[in-house]
Amino acid sequence: MASPLRTAARVFYFVRNITRDVVPQALFRHCLASRLQQARLSGKTVRDRVNYYNRLDHSFVPSAAAVPAGQIPKFGSMYYYDLKEFARYFDRDLLIDLEFGDVVDVPKMPAIVKDRPIRDDNGNAVIMKLDKFRHFRFPRDRLSFADKRPMAVWRGDLNNPIRKRFVDAVRDLPVCDAGSPKPSAPENYRKPYLTLPQHLQFRYIVSLEGNDVATNLKWIMSSNSLCLMPPPTYETWFAEAEVEANVHYVPLAPDFSDVADKIAYFERHPAEAQRIITAANAYCRRFSNEKDEWAVSLLVLYKYFVLSGQIKPDAEVWRYITG
Repeated sequence: MASPLRTAARVFYFVRNITRDVVPQALFRHCLASRLQQARLSGKTVRDRVNYYNRLDHSFVPSAAAVPAGQIPKFGSMYYYDLKEFARYFDRDLLIDLEFGDVVDVPKMPAIVKDRPIRDDNGNAVIMKLDKFRHFRFPRDRLSFADKRPMAVWRGDLNNPIRKRFVDAVRDLPVCDAGSPKPSAPENYRKPYLTLPQHLQFRYIVSLEGNDVATNLKWIMSSNSLCLMPPPTYETWFAEAEVEANVHYVPLAPDFSDVADKIAYFERHPAEAQRIITAANAYCRRFSNEKDEWAVSLLVLYKYFVLSGQIKPDAEVWRYITG
């Protein structure tokens, strides 16, 4: 159940985005040139991120299934509003291939997505910061690592074999509290629902991918708890491929046979746990600069439209993107 603050934030999210939709959209398009010039004044970090999310390096033609920027589908959804926030600055007739929802493979044509598989040939999947209200939560954690319960916790839907394998591996460990609060879960897998603040009472929080990325990874890494997880296989705007084992999180074996040993190790070496937590917190802070987030988002979409041959690039902006 969402907290009152979370519910209020959700209401504000929709009110703000609905208001943007009713404002004459020509006002946004009129500001594109100045917005692009502002974005190009950003530093190398922003440019690197633009080319990380949009790895396209060749021209292409949108597919027959592409939709105009002014007619993005799923009106009223968070995917719609998060893409429209930046698409509204461009001509409404420009075409976009997109795949909303959980993307488990690389699109055959260059397309805007929320997530993509972590692999070398994933360039057709152009990441935008979609469904961000759900995925990008960085709540304040008032408990220090030392003041938390010396146990690991996990809650989630048993929607893939990895999650069932994890619960099977740790169900008898006294240092683990793991299970699913879903009514559909078998009785021997079921555990009571825990709120996010209740999760944060534990020193160790496990992150497991579901249909694609693990939604809880962002808020775990922003907390004072230590993240335990297998290496990620999908990535979003959070750039999970750049999250490093033993630097930002503690890696787990595929069969989860090492969970108890990992917890015991960090109970004996709390300073090392704190080192990883500090690095994870620093990683999360790169997403808190709203000016940079805005610039990266606009330029990712701009690069898509330029390479699709639909707009002629501004020489200075394009020089900034290409380095």
